[in-house]
Amino acid sequence: MSGVSLAVGPRTDRDKTTSSSSEKGRWSGMTAAGGGGGGLMGSLRVIELQLVAFILVFSASGLVPLLDMLFPAFASVYIIALSRLAFPSHRVSTATPEVFHGSKLFRVYVISGTTIGLFLPLAYVLGGFARGDDHAVRSATPHLFLLSCQILTENVISGLSLFSPPVRALVPLLYTIWRIFVIIDWSKDVWFNKSLPVNATPNVAAWFWFGRYLAIANLVYFGVNLLCFLIPRFLPRAFDHYFRERDEILAKSQEDKPIQVPRSRPSDHKSD
Repeated sequence: MSGVSLAVGPRTDRDKTTSSSSEKGRWSGMTAAGGGGGGLMGSLRVIELQLVAFILVFSASGLVPLLDMLFPAFASVYIIALSRLAFPSHRVSTATPEVFHGSKLFRVYVISGTTIGLFLPLAYVLGGFARGDDHAVRSATPHLFLLSCQILTENVISGLSLFSPPVRALVPLLYTIWRIFVIIDWSKDVWFNKSLPVNATPNVAAWFWFGRYLAIANLVYFGVNLLCFLIPRFLPRAFDHYFRERDEILAKSQEDKPIQVPRSRPSDHKSD
């Protein structure tokens, strides 16, 4: 997963049914989003409602290219198709399996990713609005839009029994690959299409270089996250968990199957 959705703290249905104060995030990053009496929207936490607000604002602002706006819809349809046709859930339990358990150092890495990928770009966009810097707002908004969609998608499908571990692991993988191309465009935009004024004040220069280094920091972080964690570690563990669980179910079904002893037919010997 991206690391960001862990930091925003996904829900668990098991914790929700026992005590709302015992909600906590796990590295699986994926917990149930629906099933409550109030419906799906009634069970969403405040952070997810904020993400929905961000997505609506970004969509209505006209700052997100059409192709980037269509990608979440395509990803959702593809994920549902995978869950039905390729990797159906075994549904052996209602609890969400923990695919990856990170150490304290890994949690520092996750918090760093949250700061670099979510909080600082959000501050950059808001600062661009305050400064009247349309170039900064237009450059960073597509990344924030896609990241908000990714976090919301991960949290919503996380614990639903419909989605197996491989399908849940493919969500951050798909979004991260697409966002890397978006971040490359962001980096090219701030490095090659924007120049520092000749008589720039220290504040303007600091803002200018902050935007440049922020784009590079996001490119480095999510590139490392994709190539060094999601592909070589997180995705294989999800598949290993899925197929090991399937083999256990098959073995148990074989054990529970009654053994049929063939009847011995009486020999027909006629006495002479």
